[in-house]
Amino acid sequence: MNDLFDAAGMEDMAPHPLADRLRPASLEEVVGQEHLTGPDSALSRMLRAGRLASLVFWGPPGTGKTTMARLLARETDLYFEQISAVFSGVADLRKCFEAARQRRKTGQGTLLFVDEIHRFNRSQQDGFLPYVEDGTIILVGATTENPSFELNAALLSRVQVLTLNRLDEAAMAELLSRAEALEKKKLPLTAEARDLLYGMADGDGRYLLNLAEVLLGLDFDKPLDSAGLMKVLQKRAPVYDKDREGHYNLISALHKSLRGSDTDAALYWTARMLAGGEDPLYILRRLVRFAVEDIGLADPEALHQTLAAKDAYEFLGSPEGELAIAQAVIYLGTAPKSNAAYKAFKEVSRAAKETGSLNPPMHILNAPTRLMKDLGYGKGYAYDHDTEHGFSGQNYFPDGMERRQFYTPGERGFEREIRKRLEYWARLREDLNTSSEGS
Repeated sequence: MNDLFDAAGMEDMAPHPLADRLRPASLEEVVGQEHLTGPDSALSRMLRAGRLASLVFWGPPGTGKTTMARLLARETDLYFEQISAVFSGVADLRKCFEAARQRRKTGQGTLLFVDEIHRFNRSQQDGFLPYVEDGTIILVGATTENPSFELNAALLSRVQVLTLNRLDEAAMAELLSRAEALEKKKLPLTAEARDLLYGMADGDGRYLLNLAEVLLGLDFDKPLDSAGLMKVLQKRAPVYDKDREGHYNLISALHKSLRGSDTDAALYWTARMLAGGEDPLYILRRLVRFAVEDIGLADPEALHQTLAAKDAYEFLGSPEGELAIAQAVIYLGTAPKSNAAYKAFKEVSRAAKETGSLNPPMHILNAPTRLMKDLGYGKGYAYDHDTEHGFSGQNYFPDGMERRQFYTPGERGFEREIRKRLEYWARLREDLNTSSEGS
């Protein structure tokens, strides 16, 4: 029935969303992806050569993945077939492959566009391989997830991954200008409200145009300010998948901002995660880890501060307890940094595996029985408190293992004091051992 309506031209007469009516007619009209559509880009080189490879478009929602796939099919005279991995199964794929095979016999190639391709399981992804390899289809997949994690290595080896960027303000401004020109009407917004509209869209061009369509369809006595805009439009929840790549990207940004002592950036990423619905206790666990991994003894109070923040949050809950998280972030961001303890433990763990089961030296073993005393357990042990300096300088490493320095404190924060102590004990140990050898 739909084919009859299409043939009669009635489908073209039906109303279309603004985003669909503004769909670019050429790659040059795609905004925000100039690194892919420019004259020296990978896509342009493919088109000039007349050889389109199978691709995967990876990027946030509303950045032009579907549009670019349609335009590539048009530019290369390929039949455009679109399916969604959310709604399609093996039977649908077989129909697509068979139809593509029949078209090929008549000299017509097929560009198979698979939206949300990461939703197909591993065996379904493997099903594409023979048809990609023999040229039955040019596969163009679209995904919002990192292909390295979500796509088979075999499939990845046969496609080129192209990354699309979230739309910046300039790209979104261009989209709104096109919308206003098409509708012959200005958006009823102040400059401040227009900036807020960009923020609400969060880099998603489709969502931006949907918001614009609502506003262009209404009449107002005067331009809306930010408060008025918020009354008309619901604020969009930030794009943040707590169990996917966005989760790891933001926690990585927080950790590295803290390590770089950029407290303001660290606060921003913390707020982004909380706004996206991240579990505050997950953030706190990462802050505790940071305190011991990247600050350590440069500021021993850092661990106390993060644990206190965890206790305060559990006691207060949200939103009041989130201030305790912010305080911990500020403390960590402004604290002196050192990974000396972290490096020392990694190195000593490696040494422990390499040296196996070496026994401690006899003089530091306890001798609770007469037999053990007779065997030499504890013989020659020097009780440090009874020595002149409260330090005997004896060897505590296993017999057969040379003394090694695993922990090397830096010159920052409290570790500067620790370094002085270690250097003092090292000099004293050398003096004591020298005098012992001389006697």
